[in-house]
Amino acid sequence: MKNILITGGGGYIGTNLTKELLNEGCNVTVIDTFWFGNYLEKHKKLKIIKKDIRNITKKDLSKIDCIMHLASIANDPAAELDARLTWDVNVLATYKLINLAVNQKIKKFIFASSGSVYGIKKEKKVTENLSPHPISIYNKTKMIAERVLLSFRDKIKIIIIRPATVCGLSPRMRLDVSVNLLTMQALQKKKITIFGGKQKRPNIHILDLSEVFIHFLKNKVKSGIYNAGFENMSILDIGKLVKKNIECQIKIKKSNDIRSYNLDSSKLLKTGFKPKYSILDAIVQIKQAYD
Repeated sequence: MKNILITGGGGYIGTNLTKELLNEGCNVTVIDTFWFGNYLEKHKKLKIIKKDIRNITKKDLSKIDCIMHLASIANDPAAELDARLTWDVNVLATYKLINLAVNQKIKKFIFASSGSVYGIKKEKKVTENLSPHPISIYNKTKMIAERVLLSFRDKIKIIIIRPATVCGLSPRMRLDVSVNLLTMQALQKKKITIFGGKQKRPNIHILDLSEVFIHFLKNKVKSGIYNAGFENMSILDIGKLVKKNIECQIKIKKSNDIRSYNLDSSKLLKTGFKPKYSILDAIVQIKQAYD
């Protein structure tokens, strides 16, 4: 499969994934609104379409072998700014896109969901067999989009990835995700503010997540849902790891964010995928880039 369409290819994950796919020799088409700017480098095998995914047409999918669907109103605060827009983009546009994909006889559809759909889980290992318990608009739209896509799995190969919280460098950087946020606080303010701290969060390095998409592109695996996260760590322990590498103080405040879960990615690992990067790698890389 050489002709790839990435929706949201201009985002934090998408910008990095686009680069990695081009390095693999793929022809890549990116569809994105580029709300936060376009950081994609020009490439002879890259086609860029500036468009809202709600307006995707049959023509945009011409000669595409695989769709990697990343576009969404991402993260809880953004999703809650306009709930109707979030449902339109995250669910209705996904429904439209999968219908077009089936009609165009596209072979594979890989969807970026979220590990946060599990909500609060007390189980030591949160596997794909456990029921989602979304507690925010963003989580709920991801869960419903998953169900929409799985209803088409008899017509097209459907792979749903539930990533952990992503960390690490990207040309289109995000500083609102835990590892990146705490690292930048330490670098800029010499002080980290942690809300709560006991909440467990799974994490995945952005380079590993890009490789997960490429892994599913290259290999034959069953349609279904796959967790993708390899380091379950409390927010306080992430802060301590940052402090160990960047001189700073840690300040703890009360939190109203009670999400806490240990993501288990054994199912993904059994397909032959092997992670290469860690939270520590992300902290060191961000520090080096900042310096």
